[in-house]
Amino acid sequence: MIWKIWPKNIIGLLFIWGLQGCYSFKGASLSADIKTIQINNIRLEIAGGPTNLGLTVNEQLKEYFQRNTTLKLTNQNPDLLLEGTIVGFELTPQAPTTDDKAGLNRLTMRINFSVSNRLDDTKNFEQEFSFYQDFPQNQTLTQVEKSLIPKLTDQIILDLFNKIAGDW
Repeated sequence: MIWKIWPKNIIGLLFIWGLQGCYSFKGASLSADIKTIQINNIRLEIAGGPTNLGLTVNEQLKEYFQRNTTLKLTNQNPDLLLEGTIVGFELTPQAPTTDDKAGLNRLTMRINFSVSNRLDDTKNFEQEFSFYQDFPQNQTLTQVEKSLIPKLTDQIILDLFNKIAGDW
C-alpha cells in the first residue's frame, strides 16, 4: 500500500521544488560594511505646509533607520549620507461631483533625496519620492494634516529605504 502513495509524494515534492526555482524573493539588506549613517536636516523648499514639516520628516527618518537597521547615527565621515528637500506639499481636488465640487481632496507630499554611499559610489543616487492620501471634501486640510502627514512620511521613508537597501 505504501508503494502506491510513495510515487505521488515524490512527484509532489519535485513539483514544489521546481516551483521554488521559478521565483526568487530577496529582502532588503545593507552591505555588512556599512556601519554608520548621517541624516542631514530635511530642508523645506515649499511655500505651503506646516513650518515644522522638515523636522517631522527628519525625526521619522532617523527613527526608522534606528529601529530597522543596525546603523549608528553619526555626524562625521558616515558610510551613508542622506540629504533631503521637501519640494512639494500640494492639495488638489479629486473626484468631482455633479455640482462641480470636489468629492475628495488629495494631499501629496514630494521629497527629493540624495544618497551618498562612501563605500560604493555606484550606489549613490538622487531621486524624488512622493505619496498621496485622499480625504473627504467636507474636511479641511487643518483637520486631517496631523493624521495624514505621518502616513505620507512613512510611505516615502519606506520607498527610500527599499531603494537604498532593496536588492530587487
